[in-house]
Amino acid sequence: MRASPPLSPDLQALQTRLEHEFSNPRLLQQALTHRSFSADHNERVEFLGDSVLNLAVAGLLYERLSELPEGDLSRVRANLVKQDTLHKLAVQLGLPQLIRLGEGEAKSGGQKRPSILADALEAVIGAVYLDGGFSKADQLVRRLFQDVEINPHMQAIGKDPKTELQEWLQGRKMNLPIYRVVGTLGAAHKQTFDVECEISEYGRAERGIGGSRRAGEQAAAAAMLAYVKTLD
Repeated sequence: MRASPPLSPDLQALQTRLEHEFSNPRLLQQALTHRSFSADHNERVEFLGDSVLNLAVAGLLYERLSELPEGDLSRVRANLVKQDTLHKLAVQLGLPQLIRLGEGEAKSGGQKRPSILADALEAVIGAVYLDGGFSKADQLVRRLFQDVEINPHMQAIGKDPKTELQEWLQGRKMNLPIYRVVGTLGAAHKQTFDVECEISEYGRAERGIGGSRRAGEQAAAAAMLAYVKTLD
């Protein structure tokens, strides 16, 4: 197996901030690679990191807010893992200066785009999980959120469609929706994502288009939400 090249001083410094030294440094580099830069980009590891983040935050809330019912815990978690919160944490970690972008995406200000930074943070969490296991990733998430206010009165103000759809389904004891990217259009730095949202119990899927995978998921969730509300 070919040895991984040594990390740059900037990535070494990021390892220090993460408090995790990668045994496979390629994972960290991949986590910071946007699809506009290389085919070896961060979307798959970001998908994994999203799930790890949700589990870690759920565990954190279960401990801290022991008296809160399930529905309220879900609302607090949605507030904590929303794009705005993750974007701020990514900036605090110094990710804007480290993300590898294609020329067009870089010229259009991709280093400052909240969706790109939020996805990169989730990818870093996923990379830590792959490199060191859930315990290391969980410790990272807890450090990231140690200065974030968490209280039982937090609300996901102006709920996004994904959160609202999730709560609608949970209130009816149904499985969570499944999201799939079914197509992409356009040049790498101006791609649009065609995303499908499926609810297995209904055997139905709705589609949405967005300028990022996350935006496409929100559009698909909004379409599905409009459909399920006709069933009430």
